[in-house]
Order: sequence, then structure tokens, then C-alpha cells
Amino acid sequence: MLTIVILVFACLFFYFVGYRFYAERLDRELIQPEASRETPATKQNDGVDYVPSKPLVLFGHNFASIAGAGPVIGPIIAMHHFGWAITLVWIMLGSVFIGAVHDYLTLMVSVRNRGSSIADIAETTMGVRAKAVFAIFLILAMLLVIAVFGVVAAKTLIAQPEMVFPTFAIIPVSMILGWCIYKKNFSLKIASTVAVLAVLLNIFIGFKIPLPLPEEGVMGFSPLLFWFVVLMVYAGVASILPVQTLLQPRDYLSTFILFGSMSLGIIALLWVAPGLNTPAWRGAMSDVQGPVWPMLFVLVACGAVSGFHSLVAGGTTSKQLANETQGKAIAYGGMLTEGVVAVVTVLMVGGGLYWIAPEGGGIDMARLGFRETLQSGGWILAFGNGYGNVVHQMLPTLSFTIASMIAVLALNTFVLTTLDTAVRITRFLVQEALGNQLPAFRNKYAVTVLVVVAAYLIGATDGWQKIWPIFGATNQLIAAVALFVVATWLMAVKRPTQYVLYPALFMVVTTIAALGWQAYQFFTAPQPNLFLGTVAVVLIALAVFVGYEAMQSLKGRRRIVIQDASEIPARAE
Repeated sequence: MLTIVILVFACLFFYFVGYRFYAERLDRELIQPEASRETPATKQNDGVDYVPSKPLVLFGHNFASIAGAGPVIGPIIAMHHFGWAITLVWIMLGSVFIGAVHDYLTLMVSVRNRGSSIADIAETTMGVRAKAVFAIFLILAMLLVIAVFGVVAAKTLIAQPEMVFPTFAIIPVSMILGWCIYKKNFSLKIASTVAVLAVLLNIFIGFKIPLPLPEEGVMGFSPLLFWFVVLMVYAGVASILPVQTLLQPRDYLSTFILFGSMSLGIIALLWVAPGLNTPAWRGAMSDVQGPVWPMLFVLVACGAVSGFHSLVAGGTTSKQLANETQGKAIAYGGMLTEGVVAVVTVLMVGGGLYWIAPEGGGIDMARLGFRETLQSGGWILAFGNGYGNVVHQMLPTLSFTIASMIAVLALNTFVLTTLDTAVRITRFLVQEALGNQLPAFRNKYAVTVLVVVAAYLIGATDGWQKIWPIFGATNQLIAAVALFVVATWLMAVKRPTQYVLYPALFMVVTTIAALGWQAYQFFTAPQPNLFLGTVAVVLIALAVFVGYEAMQSLKGRRRIVIQDASEIPARAE
């Protein structure tokens, strides 16, 4: 019964407090969207990156790009170390008052600035130095994301070869769907129905015909490296295709997969009403992660707020938004939907797995133990098994194995959507940072190859494993900086800044505290990690620098020129 109460309360909280109250307040006091104002997608339509999109399709792209594995991995790790109760509280509060605010406002600020990235806007609001430092930081962070997501997806294809066929078969299905919608003007409802049925058929074929790789590898590559190379090539090619050819329809279809799997999971939670078998509270200090503040807020990451979302908002979504009035549903609503996924993840894993073996036995703890699955297979196995157990209890005719694979397939699909979106965004960042000074960096093909090769070197050499432990704090630092940029923009157009300034201050203080704790741990460990300790210190310096630059702008000590100011309506009094 407790899981039902939590699920219903969370959904009502997200909708009424978040979408109906807080988002409308942001619209009324800060953005004041107008349907008549041209967006970059229509004003700068180039048929490749700037392309007006149908709102439902763009919601699918934005949600598929921001979701990835974030709202699954973060909550699972956080509840493991600190308990499910505090994890759920931060997911709900963070999503409504920080994460969704961050996503929506970075989208609309980008729309009001010709679809520029948040780093490019930082030059206008905070100065050239802040833009240069921020851009370098973002590019390095994005290369790490591409490498890690490529490795994660490759490992999943090896672990569950049944997913190989549906994972790649969705590409031609998506391209046909895009052709039908944009070239032939087919009904979106009819075309979507046929495409979804094709995806379901591909999933069935994948279950019947798994495609494992031989242990000795392929073409001289190990299985992991082979799939990693394939995924890097795919991401590079997909990122330079016109968005309406693959990116929009593929992400739109991917949303059906996640919504389908999550809907099945929600129905199973309501039907089975499992008890929460893991601790609600594990204490204020974790032996592994450290104090609940700031580490919980960094661990949950995308489940509550993520800096990566600002890169999606200003990298691809703002270039496809056809009407300003659609932005709230796509960005603010998209983050709240991700919050629902994070809540469902906590309830599925907490209700489907066991912290200790129940009395009477009969439970295979190697398969259904929370700590056992985390240790043996990581968060992917924990999520898949928790989901599989609850769904199997509702539908005994659906085997536990198939139920778990449905969850993992949805995860893997979203990892792939994030992968090529990340390559496209990194290409934008490099072109904005270097294109004006070096003409070679204006060529999207050359820059894409450079991005893919750099990400390949990070992933193929396992270099990412040395940096990944500090990525959670890095991601939250991006969110803090993005909120500061939005605050300075709001000040320049004479709008209230408290809606973003207070969250920005909270996030930057939390990030600095997390990085400080991690630096201390790295330097004082029995075997000190000088590299990661130094990186943590550098990131702290970056946070302080950007915070200082932002405060100088907010105090009016720098002149801010908003180029699109003539298109911004005066604030309603």
C-alpha cells in the first residue's frame, strides 16, 4: 500500500505543484511566451539543424535525449547508500523547483538568443573569459559522456544479445517514419501506430533470434570494442543527418518504448502493491559515498537536476521549437516526466528486490537481493531484476527473464538516443568556440570526426574510468553555471532573478562541498589518487570563478548587451 500512496502523491505533486502552479508562474513572470514570435527553428530554418518540429515529436526528442540512464542509475545508488525516503524527497523537490526550472529556462533563453548554446550566451551575459572557460569545460564533459554511454551500450549488447536486433532495427523504422511525416504529410497518428507495431515486431524477432558475438571477437576487435566502434560510427553519422531524417522520429519512437515499459511498471506497482524491502533511511554518513549532504544531491543527478539537460535545450531542442508556447510542456513537462521515471525506479527496485532474505526463504538472493545484484551486475542488473520481479508477479505468464529484458531494452534505447544527441551538441560547442577563429572548425564533418575520434580514445583506452568517479559533481556544476547564466540574462531583460539565482547558489555550494569531500578522499586514501584530487580542486576553482563572474554581472559591474532585446516584450506589471 505504501508504494501506491507514494506513486500517486508524487504524480499529483509533479502535476499540480510543478506544472500547474510553478511552471505557470515562470511563464507569467519571466518568459511570457508568444505564439506570434518567430523561433530560431522557423527564422533560421536550414533543413538540417534548425527545423520546426511537431510538438509531440519534439517532446519525444527532448525527453529521450535528457533521460538516458540518468533517472535510473542515480536513484538506485542514492537509495543504496542513504535510503529510499530521502532519495524520493530530493527527486520530487529537486525536479519541480530546480531541475524543471533549469530545463525550461535554458531552453527559452536559447530560443530568445537565436538557438545559441548556454556557453555562447555566457559570453553575452558574463564576458569572454567566462565563456571560454565554460566552453572548454563543457566540451571535455561531453566527450566523457559520449565515451561512457558508448561503453555502457556496448556492454548491454554483449550481456543481452536479444537486444541487438531491435536496437538497430529502430533506425530504418525511424527514418521511414520521418519520411512519411515530413515528406509525404501522412497522419502522425496512423504513421506512429504502424511504426510502433514495427518496433514491437522487431523486439519479438530479437527475443527469438539473439545475435551474440563470438568470445574471440570480430575483425580483430574484442566483442566490447567491436560494439563500441559500431556505436561511435553510428553516433557520428546520425549526428550530421538532418534532424527530421533520424533524430526526431527515432527519439519520438524511443519515447513509446520507455512510456510503454514505464506504464507496464506503474500498472504492476498499483496491482501488486509491493512493500518497500530496502531501508527508508540508512543514516547521514555512508562509508563509501560520505555525508548525505552534499553527496546525495550529486548522486541522484538527472533524477532531480542535470547540467546535461541545458546542453540539450540549447543544443538541439531550441533549434526545433516551432512555437514558444510549446516550450513549457516540452522542457518543464519533460523534466517532470523524468522525475516520474526516477520515482518509479525507486519503487520498482525497492519493492522488487530484498535487503535481507525474507523469513521462510524461497527467495534467490543472488537474483533478487538488492546488494547482491548491485555487486554482481551493477545498477543495470538491479533495475532489470527489480522491474522483472514486480511485473512477473502481476503477469505470471510473462517470464521473469522477458520482463527484466523489457526494462533493460528501454534503458539501452535511451542510452543510444543520448549518444548521438551528445555528439551533435559537442559539434555545436566546438564550432561556436573555435569556428570564428579557425575556419576549419566551421566544417561540421571535420568537427564531427574530431569529436568521435576523441571520444573513442577516451572509451577504448579505459581512460574514462579514471575520470568518471568525479563526473556526478561535474554534471551538477554545469547545472549551477547554466542557472547563473540564466539569472544574468533575466537581470539584463529586467525580469526577477530569484527563481534561478537561489537554486544556482544552492547547486554551486553543494557542488563545491561535494568536490571538496571527494578531493579530501582522493588525497588521503591509503593509495592517494593525485590525478582525481587535482581535477576536483580545478573544478572547485572553476565553480568559484564562474560564480564570481556571475555575481559581478548581477551587481551591474558589467554591461550586458542582449542582441534580441527588441524581440522581448516588456515585463507585465
